[in-house]
Parts: sequence; structure tokens; C-alpha cells
Amino acid sequence: PQDNATVLAALLAYRIIYYVAPLILAAVLMAFHEGRQWRGRGTDPLVIALPLAPLLLGVLVFMSGAMLLVSGALPAAPGRMDTLATILPLPISEMAHVAASLVGVMLLLVALGLYRRLDGAFWAARTLLVAGALLSIAKGLDYEEATILLLTAAALQWTRAAFYRRTRLTAEPLSPEWLVGVGAAIGLSVLIGFFAYRRVGYSSDLWWQFETNANASRFLRTSLAVGLLLIGAAIWRLFAAAPVPMVHDMLPDDVATAALAHADRTDAMLAFTGDKRFLVSDSGDAFLMYQVKGASWIVLGDPVGPSEAWSELLWAIRARADAAQGRLLLYQIGLRIVPIAIEMGLKLVKYGEEATVELDGFTLETPEMRSVRKASRVAERAGAAFEVVPAAAMSALIPELQAISDWWLADKDHAEKSFSVGRFEPGYMAKFDCAVVRIEGRIVAFANVWGTPNRQELSVDLMRHAEDMPQGGMDFLFTRLMLWGHEHGYRNFSLGMAPLSGIEARRLSPTWSKVAAFLFRHGERFYGFAGLRAYKEKF
Repeated sequence: PQDNATVLAALLAYRIIYYVAPLILAAVLMAFHEGRQWRGRGTDPLVIALPLAPLLLGVLVFMSGAMLLVSGALPAAPGRMDTLATILPLPISEMAHVAASLVGVMLLLVALGLYRRLDGAFWAARTLLVAGALLSIAKGLDYEEATILLLTAAALQWTRAAFYRRTRLTAEPLSPEWLVGVGAAIGLSVLIGFFAYRRVGYSSDLWWQFETNANASRFLRTSLAVGLLLIGAAIWRLFAAAPVPMVHDMLPDDVATAALAHADRTDAMLAFTGDKRFLVSDSGDAFLMYQVKGASWIVLGDPVGPSEAWSELLWAIRARADAAQGRLLLYQIGLRIVPIAIEMGLKLVKYGEEATVELDGFTLETPEMRSVRKASRVAERAGAAFEVVPAAAMSALIPELQAISDWWLADKDHAEKSFSVGRFEPGYMAKFDCAVVRIEGRIVAFANVWGTPNRQELSVDLMRHAEDMPQGGMDFLFTRLMLWGHEHGYRNFSLGMAPLSGIEARRLSPTWSKVAAFLFRHGERFYGFAGLRAYKEKF
């Protein structure tokens, strides 16, 4: 058996020295040579190297870690240990041997982080490669390994810009004082343990002794558990994305004015709800709104502003999400965004349909509008009167509208929502006209009115009513507002989304479509999917 082990070790050493090591060295030298050639042609080789660096260096670092592990399992080169003994004490060489294998294991783990372009993996890999080179010398004068590790570290440093994704390791670095304190506490406990059990002879059986007085065994197992916990915590910080704080930006007035002049959709008005972040184009006349929730970067609607700036904004937010290890979602987008979304590699998912009424020629005097006409007339006979209050006069109505909103929320057992809808907030309500229904001068229903400056679309956001609203009051409000929009030159009226509407479940449909269709048909007790679609469809 001993002869077989020696032969196996010799074969592995032969493969590493004559195959693996020359391959790594040749790859580094070839990259250096090609870089000089590209530089001579006036092209910066770094431009070519950066896209390839995460994959190639991930492989090189992984192979470097494997090399250290294999080297630790093989006998030292003849004569080198004798030479090393004249330079370093034997205990230091032994500790360097163990430490080099540990560095090899950590390089295997860090390699994945390099492939994912993590900045924490870059810092860890560079440190480990240099440490591995020093330990290779200290454990057996393995200068070949040290050269390969240092060359890999140099290539890693050269392509530093390729590893841009932030991690907790760099975004929230631990203070030196804290690290020293933790290291001192753990080191002191280990030293005390070795001192307390210095008379206990070490053997592998100690790890598996479970007895009342087996204190040395418990100390070994506890020390191992502490070490594994520290390694796990370090790996978690190495790969975990840097936290993105939940912040709310304010959109500059000049940007809002310039961008909204090009808006074709009323959901652009959600920029004023105060619960979003904004990314503004370089020209300052376009923006997109988004928010970060966990690892999700959610963009709401189409960018607002000239369409020429849309691609720039979407690719910019894509880059930000990528740098933060986030996933990008474009929520409630229009058809004009679809080609850009496909180019960005996003998957399209239908989640509903938008109900839109063409206001050109809109009238209640058609057979299709019979039910709506009937409901509106019921409200009229109850004394309902319609009015659109301009934004300049809204401050006087806020207290009355606030009371109606509070009752409506309590009656529905709802809380204010955010992001994709507005919320009753005086500053937000005062920015828009408001459609109200009055009975004997009292407001019994209201809806704040959104309208694009180019009069392409009219819509409402908050729709709430009082306890004594007459039957058909909301139908009355909608129909009168549509007629008002027609009179003021608006082309379309949006009734908003009908969630899960229009999604078919066929045999070859994706799982999402089948689940959505099932919920639409059988989920009325949880949310009125079909009822909401039927209500909007009648207009």
C-alpha cells in the first residue's frame, strides 16, 4: 500500500508540474503577449479582457485552489525540506502546510464569486492568492506554485474593473477593532483549551469520544464548530448583495414639467405619490420611476419623456440593478417598451388587460350602454350633481374629502396602498383636478382626475364614496367624467387594469397562465377578478 501511495503521489505531481502548471503559465503569458499586440494596434487590451475576465479568472482561481490542495496531499520535492529547515523552524512549516490547504479550499469557494463579478470575491481572491504564494514557499519552497499564484493575482488586479457588483463585504466592512476583538476572544479560548488539555495525547479517536468526562473531545468539536461558523459567516458576507436602503426621491419640478409634456399615459402621474425613486436622463427631459424591494428593482410603467431617451434610461437602470446583484422587473409597461425589454433579455409575462374607452363620439344613447345609462339615471333622480373641481380650489375641499376617505377605508377594512396607486395625502390630492358627486351640496363621492397635457388620455386614481352615496353613484361619476373628457378634447379614458383578465389556459400554456386563469375563474372570494372585469367592460 505504501508503494501504491508513492506511485499515485508521483503521478499527480507529474501531471501538475508538466501539464497543469505549464497550462496556467502559458495562458497568462499568452494573455500578456496578446495584450501587447493589441496595444501596438492602438486598441486597449483591457477593453477586450474585461468581458472575459470573470469566467477566465474564475477558472484560474479555482485551478489555483485545486493546485494548493493537491500539493498539500503530495510529498515535498526531494531536498527542499532540508533546505527549508535551515531557514524556518519546523512548526512554522507545518502550520504553513495546513494553512495552504485551507487557502486552497477558500479559493475554490471564491471562484464562483469571481464568475458572478462580485467585488468582495475580488478582494478575497487577491488576498488569498498572495497568501497562498507565501505559504507555498513556507511549506516546502514550492516556488513554481508561488509564481503561478502571483501571476494569477496580477491578472486579477489588472482586470479589477470587471468585478463591480457590490457585496456586504465591501459595502459594510467590519471595523478593525471589532475584528481584533473577535479574533482575540476566539484565539484566547483556543489557547486556554490547549493549555488545559496539554497532558492529553492527541489521537483521531478524540473526535468521536462522547463520555461524561471527555472534556478534551468536547473542546476539539467546539473549536471546529466555531471555525466552521466563522467560515460560513465570511462566505455569506462575501456573496451577499449590498443592502439597498429604501428611500423616496423628489422629482425636480423642471424635469417633471419637461417630461410630462411628452406623456401619453396617465400613470405617469404616479411620479407625485412620494414613494418612488427616479432615474433622470442626461438631457433632463425624461425619467423613469422605480423602487427597490429586497433584490427586486421594479420599474413602474413606461419611461416618461421623449421616446428617444427611453432606451438610455432602461439600460441605465438595468446596469444599476446588475451592479447591486438585483433582478429587474418592468411592471405595467406598454407595447412600445416590448422591443427594448426583449433586447435586455427580459421575459414577458401577461398579468391582465387594460380597459380603455375611446371618447371620440362617446355617448350614453346606445343599446350597449343601457345598463350604465339606467344606473346613472337612478343617481340623477336621487339628486346627484357632477362637478370637476380645479386643482387650484382643492385645498378648501381636503377636510371633507378626508372624512369620506377615512370612512371608506374603514368600511372596506383596507389600508392605503402605494407604488402602483396613489394614497390620500393632502399634498398629492391638491396637484390634480377632482371629480365630485354632490347631493344637496354635500360631496358623496369623489375621484382625483389624471389627464395628460397632450390630452391623449384621461383617467382617475383614488375613487371613494360616503356612506349615503345613492345607488349608481359611481356609474354616474364615471359617465359624467367621460362626457366631460370628450368635451375637453381628450381621446381616451382609461379605467385601469383588470388583473388576470384575458389569460388563456391551454394545454401548452406556461404554468403562470394556467395558474392565472384558474384564479380568475375560481378566486372571487379572495379578489373580484371576474366582477371587476365585467364592471369595466360595460363602459
